[in-house]
Formats: sequence, C-alpha cells, structure tokens
Amino acid sequence: MQKYQRITTIFHLCSFLVFLYSLTMLVPAFVGWLYDETDISAFLITFAVTLVFGGVGYLSTQHRTTSLRTRDGFLVVVLFWVIFSIASATPFILDSRLDLTLTDAFFEGISGITTTGASVLQDIDRLPLSILYYRAQLNFLGGLGIIVLAIAVMPLLGIGGAKLYQSEMPGPLKETKLTPRIADTAKHLWFIYLSLAGLCALSYRIAGMGWFDAVCHSLSTVSLGGFSSHGDSLGFYTNSMAIELVSGVFTLLAAVNFALYFLVITKVSLKPILRDSEFRFFFTIAFLLVSFTCIELYRAGTFDAQGALVHGFFQALSIMTDNGLTAAGYPNWPEHVAILLIGSSFFGGCVGSTCGGIKAMRFLVLYRQSKEEIKQLVHPTALSLPKVSKTVISERVIRSVWGLFFLYVFLACFFIWGVVASGHDLKTAFGTVAACLNNMGVGYGDTASGFGGLTDQAKWLMYAAMLFGRLEIFPLLIVFSRIFWRY
Repeated sequence: MQKYQRITTIFHLCSFLVFLYSLTMLVPAFVGWLYDETDISAFLITFAVTLVFGGVGYLSTQHRTTSLRTRDGFLVVVLFWVIFSIASATPFILDSRLDLTLTDAFFEGISGITTTGASVLQDIDRLPLSILYYRAQLNFLGGLGIIVLAIAVMPLLGIGGAKLYQSEMPGPLKETKLTPRIADTAKHLWFIYLSLAGLCALSYRIAGMGWFDAVCHSLSTVSLGGFSSHGDSLGFYTNSMAIELVSGVFTLLAAVNFALYFLVITKVSLKPILRDSEFRFFFTIAFLLVSFTCIELYRAGTFDAQGALVHGFFQALSIMTDNGLTAAGYPNWPEHVAILLIGSSFFGGCVGSTCGGIKAMRFLVLYRQSKEEIKQLVHPTALSLPKVSKTVISERVIRSVWGLFFLYVFLACFFIWGVVASGHDLKTAFGTVAACLNNMGVGYGDTASGFGGLTDQAKWLMYAAMLFGRLEIFPLLIVFSRIFWRY
C-alpha cells in the first residue's frame, strides 16, 4: 500500500509540473500573434496536450498523496526532466516551417531546456520570431530549473518540496537554504533571476540592440544558455563592442552563486560576496583566463589592443561559464587559445549559479584537499584538514566531489569515444562533448558552425551528455541503479 502511495505521489507531482509547464507555451504563441505570424498552432497544440495530461493526472491523484523521501525526489527530478525534454521538443516537431527530423527536433529542444545552446537549425536569422523567442525562453526556464519555480507553489499541493530542491540545485552543499521555508527560498531565487534578466535586457537595449533581440539575448545570457536570435550570435552586431561588454559583465554576474546575491540584498553589503572563498577562487581563475586570452589574441595579431581586450574578455567568460554566445570569429581564433577556452568550460562557474561544468567549488575542494595531501606526505604525523571559508570540509563532501569528478572525466572520455566511433574526428569529438556535457553549446571542428552535421548516432549520444551535465550525473545514475529499486 505504501509503495502504491509513493508511485501515486510521484505521478501527482509530475502531472502538476507538466501542467505548470504547459502554461509557458502561451508566451511564444502570443509573440507569434503579436508579430502577425500565420501559424502558431505548434505552441497551441503543445499547450493543449500538456495541459490536459498534466491537469487530468493531477486531479485524479490529488487525494492519494504521501510525503516525499529523498529517493522520490531524485526520481521525480529525472522523470520530469525527461518529460520536460519531450515537451520542449514538441513545438519543433509540430512546426512545419522548420522541417526538422525527429532527431533534430529533440536535439534542439533538449539543448534549449538544458541551457546547452547547441543548435542544429540553419538560417536562424530567417526563423519566425516566435521560434526565436521560444528558444530563448527554453534557456531561461532551464537555467534555474522550473522545478524550483514549482517548489515556490508546492505548499498548495500539501507536499513538502525540500527533497526536490536538494535534488535539483547544483553543487556539493545541496542542503543550504536561503530561508527557513523552501517556498520562500525558491521565490527569492526567481526574484533575483528575473531582476538580473530585466537589467540585462535594458543594458542590451542601451548598447544598441532592438527590444526583441535584447529580451531574447538577456534570457539566454542570465541562464548561460547561449541561444541567439542570429546565426552569427553576437557576431551579428559588427563593431559593437558595447554589446560584448554588456554580455561579458552579465555572464560574470550569472556565474556567481545566487545565494550570495540574497545575502547582499538582505545585509545591504558586498562583504558576503567578497569574503566568499568560492567566489574569490572563481574570480581568480576567470581573471587569469581572460588575461591570457587577451594577451595571446594581441600577440598573435588576431586583434589590435582594444579588440583583444574586449573580445577576449567577453569570449573567455562566455566559454568558461558555459554561456556559449560567440562573437568576433570565434572559434577560428589561434588553435591553442580555442583549445584552452574549450577546456575551461569544464570549470564552469560557482555553485548555485546557472552555469554548467564541474563548478568552481568542487575544483576548490580538490585544490585544498591536494594541498593537504602534500602537507601530510611531508609531515605524516601532522593533523591537517582541508577548509573552505574557515569551515572544515567533511569527508562526505570530499567523497562526493571526488566521485563526481571521476564520473565526469569517465563520461567525457566515453562520449568522446562514442562520437569518434560514429564517424567524426577526434577534434570534433572533443569540442562536441565539451559543448554538450558542460552545457556550453559551442562546438569545434565540424561542429564549430553548428551541430546539424553530426550523425544521428552522435546526436543521441549528445542527448544523454546534455542530461548528464544538467543533472550533474548522480541523479541519473541513482535512478538507474539496482540498489535504488531494491528497497
């Protein structure tokens, strides 16, 4: 009986989340209507289908629910992201104007909702505006996670949302909350997220973008998603260094732990950010990467001094934080610079941000642990414990970080091998896997100008890579493990 109630609860939650997601289809439909497009049926059909399935499932199970356990939270997150991906791909499947195969439609939808930003579409500048907006909206919703949005209204369901929140939020310190009540936490996160997007859109407009492009690019920037309303991304705006500076600044802001913004607002002080060990570590690495990129671009004669500073600042941050917006002819830059930037995408940004990658906190933990190991080898009898922000790192966190790091490297190698086995060269495989596993979206080699040339087998592999990257590996492995279903 208890097992049946748990299954019913999971179905109930998934149904509610699908119902909630269905409402987002009305926004691109409205954009299409606003710009007098002749066909917005793809969004309306998707809205109707998801509304009915979500609504019926929710209403039929609302009196048969029980409390969530940790394992249920993992299952709901994985199930919903699979359903989420299918729903996101549906408008691309139904829209006859795009003429996409089922494989390509799924790739575009999953890439959008996982904030990867890798696209198979051609002639993006000629696409309907409703599709261009929808792609940016997918990035935005996937950035912080619609599940966190759902938790803000989860008390209406009579079911606690803490387990869902812990499963969805990135980082090794998942139990950290901004406020005592999880619903308030989610609301604060979304308020900060929306405010950052609004400021970004206004800044883009002041820098020279039209309002439509400014809104679309702001949604992609703060989510670090990378979808652009132009095929050349920000390179469409020739000689507009102001736009690149705006994008670089907001990319940096979006890569910071959102919890720190909450503390800054409540304490009316920048000290929580400036004193945070992870932020200082992230900023140091970003500064070094940007500096090296700018110097090498100037030394190689790719740009003059001003161009090297602006383009290097924007592009280094965009790739490192897994934003994926591009400009100034990247990735046709000197090969050693491009390879370094692609490698930096594994680093990502801070825990609690919208970035992909392994995250700065984990690299900081590994760095501190490695330092302590060296000390221990030199002084075997000394008691030395790694610390972050003057707090001793627990063995549980260290094991979690090492475990994820190993799995991340293993999966990267496996996916690279898989792409090579599907018929692509090693350079293309490395760039493609870095783009998808890190949710970065900028390829290399054959995928430098787009992912449409990938074989179907490689695209399906990259579906898995994008989902592994978005959910940070463990939730998927947990759900597919035998021990998860044994008890």
